Amino acid sequence: MVDVADVLADYEAEAQALDALVAGLPAADWTLATPAPGWSIAHQIGHLAWTDAVVIDAAAAANGDAAAFTALVAALGSGAVTIDGAAAELAALPPVELLSRWRDGRRRVAASLREVAPGAKLPWFGPPMSPTSMATARIMETWAHGQDVADALGVVREPSERLRHIAHLAVRTRNFAFKLHKLSLPEGDFRVELQGPAGEIWVWGPDDAAERVAGTAEDFALLATQRRHRDELSLTVVGKNADKWLDIVQAFAGPPGEGRKPGESTGAATAASSEAQA
Repeated sequence: MVDVADVLADYEAEAQALDALVAGLPAADWTLATPAPGWSIAHQIGHLAWTDAVVIDAAAAANGDAAAFTALVAALGSGAVTIDGAAAELAALPPVELLSRWRDGRRRVAASLREVAPGAKLPWFGPPMSPTSMATARIMETWAHGQDVADALGVVREPSERLRHIAHLAVRTRNFAFKLHKLSLPEGDFRVELQGPAGEIWVWGPDDAAERVAGTAEDFALLATQRRHRDELSLTVVGKNADKWLDIVQAFAGPPGEGRKPGESTGAATAASSEAQA
């Protein structure tokens, strides 16, 4: 079993890596366009801050106080609250205030997840999550939106061992992706072999699996978070179901997005919406 404290430490490390990209930006640069249409760097950080608040409400719901999370789900369902609207509202804050709010939210997320009762799960927009799974999801989303920020700034990020969390989440949610697309669930496990940043091989699934996926952990994470088109990545696949999975893989809850077309992530103003995705 993975200790939630260890995953939360990696979550904060991922957030610190993104924090380092934005903390020293001039105020004007917070308005730079990212690959999500209409989303600036401020929108990306605002979305992370907003989602942290939702996680805190979900943790309270796991401990028996579901009022705030239930109200938010209803507001999202009615259209009274939208993902884009929430990001825009926070993006309008002065960058110093937005950054402070995001940092405070991260601390509160960690405290809230540590306080979830043993065995309890947090309600979410996909299957309910354990605190450890939610912490893993926060790493994934922070990394994914951090990629959008890096693309806007023209920064190439060094891959880290934290990619393993994102890959694990994508593998664990394989059947969720098939269900979202109303496809028959594949029988048996796939073999997934990914090369980590230090050259080590991370493996999921039995050695004798007929269907297989291989490549770098970074390429798999970029695909699973829909930050790059499959044709831009060096992933190999064996088996028709594994091939189909790479067309629909997603490491995030919620409906599948349109993804990115080849080359769109290098042109911030033209890329497909990331927020339909994470």
